[in-house]
Amino acid sequence: MDDRVLDLTEAQKKIKSKYPKINKKYEYLDHTADVQIHSWGATLEEAFEQCAMGMFGYMTDTETVEPTDTVQVESSGDDMQSLLYHFLDDWLYKFCADLFFVPREIKVLDIDKSHFKIRSIGWGEEFSLEKHPQGTEVKAITYSAMQIYDTGKPEIFAIVDI
Repeated sequence: MDDRVLDLTEAQKKIKSKYPKINKKYEYLDHTADVQIHSWGATLEEAFEQCAMGMFGYMTDTETVEPTDTVQVESSGDDMQSLLYHFLDDWLYKFCADLFFVPREIKVLDIDKSHFKIRSIGWGEEFSLEKHPQGTEVKAITYSAMQIYDTGKPEIFAIVDI
């Protein structure tokens, strides 16, 4: 399953046409009752960015989001998998409980692989049902079958609970 197709209003289509198309380097893989996000990039930072955007892309069409606000997220873990888990969970918190923030783009500024810290920034706006199509809510991040490959073409596999 590649991209989710959501019904867009004319206003949503108009916003979407104002900005360049988002270069998506993620896909959704079939998984019983949950969704597995497979992301990749030229660097590990880009694979992390794309994994987070894949999570938001499951909840709404991120191309209908206007980059009017900026949010920074810093996360830490005990190893690379817990770093990915906390990175995704911290971004999900910005959407669900804190600012109702939905990004159009996320950029990883730095990954410290020896101390397991990550700094990132997102450009987007507050989620609004009037402005953004509703996809499927992501309830939680899981460690189930989580995989991070940092050799050759960096890839990430992460399952989120829906």
